[in-house]
Amino acid sequence: MIEKIKNKWGITSSLQLITIIIVFAITGSLSAWISEPFLDLIGLEKGSISELIYWPVRIIIIFPIYQILIVLVGTLFGQYTFFWNFAKKMTKRLSIF
Repeated sequence: MIEKIKNKWGITSSLQLITIIIVFAITGSLSAWISEPFLDLIGLEKGSISELIYWPVRIIIIFPIYQILIVLVGTLFGQYTFFWNFAKKMTKRLSIF
């Protein structure tokens, strides 16, 4: 299974795979953590609006934050090319740009 992932992602070493997985974990957690204060900053606090509005807006806000952070954190871990291509592919698949 690990070899299949490495082939699909075009990576050669297990260390690179571990690094990529760590970057995904950090970025996911960090983007979720950053989105809450960002929503508070623009006046959409969790208790002030319906959760039916709050959660979809938060998810929409998380996406661009995640896209930026995945490239930044990936660069800090020496994986700029992988994550730049990943972010472009993810954005293209969602037909946002």
